[in-house]
Amino acid sequence: MEIKEAQLLVDEWIKTVGVRYFSELTNMALLTEEVGEVARIMARRYGDQVAKDGDLDKQLADELADVLWVVICLANQTGIDLEDALRRNLDKKRSRDKHRFDALK
Repeated sequence: MEIKEAQLLVDEWIKTVGVRYFSELTNMALLTEEVGEVARIMARRYGDQVAKDGDLDKQLADELADVLWVVICLANQTGIDLEDALRRNLDKKRSRDKHRFDALK
């Protein structure tokens, strides 16, 4: 699936099932919540924290998809073409960081 298609599918779902977008500020709070869920999984699976009951039942892929969903919502409601934004961001990194990590190779 291309990013543009994902943005269209999320928009269609929001408008037909979800009725409307939450406010941008609410979506920002939801994004923070979802990133926290990813962090919890990472800390318990790959870090030093001990998992509590039910912690390991959560799927990292599902939580990352939740993060992506909210990012797409924010992009849609603020008029951002994520595919174009990512392309420009990669171009910037290729130019700016072209030799940044040469010493580590």
